[in-house]
Parts: sequence; C-alpha cells; structure tokens
Amino acid sequence: MKNSSNTDFTTKIGSVVLPNPVMTASGTSGQGAELSRYFDLSSLGAVVVKSLHVKPWSGNPSPRLHPTSAGMINSVGLQGPGVKEWLKTDLPLLEKTGARVVVSIWGQTIEEFAQAAELLTDASDTVIAVEVNASCPNVEDRTNLFAHSAAATSEVVKASLVSGRPCWAKLSSNTPYLPEIARAAKEAGAEAVTVANTLLGMAINTDTRKPVLGAVRGGVSGPAIKPIALRSVFDTYAENPELPIIGVGGISTGKDVSEFLMAGATAIQIGTATFANPRAPQKILKGFSKWCKDQGLDQVNKLIGVAHG
Repeated sequence: MKNSSNTDFTTKIGSVVLPNPVMTASGTSGQGAELSRYFDLSSLGAVVVKSLHVKPWSGNPSPRLHPTSAGMINSVGLQGPGVKEWLKTDLPLLEKTGARVVVSIWGQTIEEFAQAAELLTDASDTVIAVEVNASCPNVEDRTNLFAHSAAATSEVVKASLVSGRPCWAKLSSNTPYLPEIARAAKEAGAEAVTVANTLLGMAINTDTRKPVLGAVRGGVSGPAIKPIALRSVFDTYAENPELPIIGVGGISTGKDVSEFLMAGATAIQIGTATFANPRAPQKILKGFSKWCKDQGLDQVNKLIGVAHG
C-alpha cells in the first residue's frame, strides 16, 4: 500500500506479507464479515476473527461487559460457534470481502488446540495464518494460563502447527517472563508473537457489594493499558529482535501505531476502539498514513525498533 507521498506500507510477519501493518484484534470485530458494512475489509492488513474452540462454546455468565474510565473490562469467555460451523458459515462471507483472514484458536488442553488447528488444514487460502490464543486457562495446570509458562506455550504452538499455516502465538502481559515465553514460542515454531492480551481485572458494584461481572474477573482493555502494552512490546523486542511482534493494546490513533512500531512491533491490532466506532480500524489506518506523509517516511519498516537506539 502507498499513499500520495509514496510511503511503502508493506510489512512482513515471518512468511506472511501484508499490504499494511493494521489489523483487527481477535474478539473485537466478530467472527465474520460484521464490519464490512462500515468499510472495505480488504483495505486492512488482515482481519483476525474471534477465538474459536474446536467445539461450540457458550462463554461466561452475564453480565459480561463493564465500562472503565479509559476502556472496558469483559468476561465474554470466548463464546463461539466452533471451528466447523465457522468454516461453513462465516468464512465464506469473509472470502467475499477480499479480506486476508487470521484465525484465532483456543483450547483448555493441548489436544483441543491440536484438534482446532487440524480442522483448518483444508480452509481456503483466504486464511493466511493461525493465531494461537495461549492466554486462556490451562485445565491441565490450573495454576497458570498457557501463556504464563514457557513450556506450556511451546506445547500449544507445536500442537497448532498441524494446521500447516503460519502460526502466531498470542501472549500475556500478566507475567514478568514475557520475553522468555516469546522466545519459547519462536523456538517451538511460531513465526510471530502477538503482544499482548488483556490484563486481568475486576469491578465491584458498591450497591450490591458484589463483583459486577458474572465471572468475577475479566480482561481490561482500551487506552488505559496502552503504556503497559507498549512496554511489553519494547521488552519483548529487546530480547528477541529477530522475532516479528504484533503489538496490541489501547491503540486508538495513527500516532499510536507509530509508537508500537518504534517499540519493536512489525504490525499492530486494533481492538476496543472498534466497539466505540466500528470504522476505527480504517480511521486509524488513514491517520497513520497521514502521519507517515507528514514525516516524509518512505518505508514504515524503517520505524520498527528505532526506540531502542
């Protein structure tokens, strides 16, 4: 992608080449072509769909969403139709839009990750990569999320390679070992890491004196977590400069995109901003394009990691 200043927006994430670095974030733009009524999905680098389990999943009890002063907290609980139904119902709608699609998968066991990934082996070439949501509960080790353990992250990545598609590992900022876990994901076969998922939080209703969310805890997202997400990308890049990083967390402007690339991200994902404005991904991409033009930048890749000196 080029704008009037001839900026080259092309970015490479392992073996995947995207026309620009802006994507949607899993869980924030639906499981199909929901956003296509607002803008051309093919204009983005890629669309990342809501995480899919091998089977249909009902999610957590309500209430599931609660606004914060600078974002939101959710405990939707990965509700979804399952991979088979998604392939049948949602993927064809995405194919019609011309979007490049990244499928996010999750499981509670290593085997469930493998089963979900295997179902994607015969998907069309519209599916350019599989994002392994390692930031979900591990029922085989109840003390940890998969992404809180280098060994467990390595296992889910290896299990997901059966899809035969490039694998990205979505990690968590809720651990001080993020750079080490990112390295383990790479060594297991991940071509990139997505840094990072929501932060654990909760809210309390002072009238009922009970937790607001039906599942008590939820994921905090939005502008409030941007400094933490940015630091997570910076730290991960510092120890793994050769590993493509997809930055996510609180991005709401074109300038935010530039910050994440400077911290070390190769591409970014837009999440919570889409709830407030379904055209946010397109608006942010345009804002980033203008920023690049104003800076006289000829290649966005020249931004990657420059904050490290």
